[in-house]
Amino acid sequence: MQKYGGVVILMSDVKYLIGNSELNRTAFQTYDTNVCEFLSEISANLLKSPIVRTYPDLSALAFWARKANITKLKSDFGNTEDRMGRGLCFHITPSNIPINFAFSYFFSLLAGNANIVRLPSKEFPQIDIISNLLKEILPRYPEIEKRTAFIKYPRDNDITAQLCSLADARMIWGGDKTIAMVKSMPCQPRCVDISFADRYSVCIIDGQKILETTPDNIKRLAENFYNDTYLMDQNACSSPQIILWQNDSLRAREIFWNAVIKEASVKYNLQDAVVVDKYTHACIDAVDLSNFQKLNRFKNLAYRIEINKLTPEIIKNRGNGGYFYEHSLRSWEELFSVTTEKFQTVTHYGLSEKDFRQAIINNNVRGIDRIVPIGKAMDIGPYWDGHDLIRELSRKIALS
Repeated sequence: MQKYGGVVILMSDVKYLIGNSELNRTAFQTYDTNVCEFLSEISANLLKSPIVRTYPDLSALAFWARKANITKLKSDFGNTEDRMGRGLCFHITPSNIPINFAFSYFFSLLAGNANIVRLPSKEFPQIDIISNLLKEILPRYPEIEKRTAFIKYPRDNDITAQLCSLADARMIWGGDKTIAMVKSMPCQPRCVDISFADRYSVCIIDGQKILETTPDNIKRLAENFYNDTYLMDQNACSSPQIILWQNDSLRAREIFWNAVIKEASVKYNLQDAVVVDKYTHACIDAVDLSNFQKLNRFKNLAYRIEINKLTPEIIKNRGNGGYFYEHSLRSWEELFSVTTEKFQTVTHYGLSEKDFRQAIINNNVRGIDRIVPIGKAMDIGPYWDGHDLIRELSRKIALS
């Protein structure tokens, strides 16, 4: 690895899916016009592609990157004339979420950075679709192309360390151990780290609102809940693990879960291994959980573990493939008493978002960074995990 002015010659033992070993590391203006046009073209191509409709996460990415939304984000951001990127951003993206690498890259581009993106080791069709599209579009944007590298390499701390040594910013998506390991590696003296660690998310539903809702709206609610949970097998940090009921009633639960199961029975591909894992998980919970009350089961599609109280160990209550914990919530304070900095997203139905946010502030709650309706858990944006990403990934040039 060698440096020549603004150009970096990267290692030859890395596989380049996009770009090559020569990378321009110089920054450009935040919300650069070419970048905005580039994202708009990506969006337009994705939105007109029939195959994208089979991947809701790709559709969400395309919808987010459309011209109207990027224009609004730029307007909402305010003055960009005195801001530019920090230089070179190195991205370590999550292995279990196929689309986050693209969002990570887009945010850093909008901030004004050159980018090295380490792609997930696991194969996803969404990665191939986006990579092929970028290969087609990037040559029309040479200033962006020469600042972009999408790479893969085996687990190798030496390669990661060499890439970290170049970084003016690092976007680190992964578990707590991965983040600690990467942060221990030397980087540029003024490097900014934005890390996305293990987080925990919950869903709050008002039972009375369920009883007052029309069948059509219940169906849409079930579709939205499915997208928040089953679509990613609850692997996303923003997927709710526990359902908390306000104004609880058995009838409300029955209406909601019947609709969810109907949705899952049509869409969800239930693997045999997942069936075994959920059954084993339930047996372990029945033995180990001090607050275990009962198991409600809809065949193999959904396991609902009823707990009789919230405890500080709540963040250990995690499941996959339709494995949920459930509790009748007495008050917001009951939730706040066990909320730590690990809590990320609260999805909801029937909750007053402003009142709930004010309660978080009034109670000096350490966690909860997002409050969104059911169906919006995966809607990533420039404000994520409590970070103002575009501002943190750029720098302001101040005048006296």
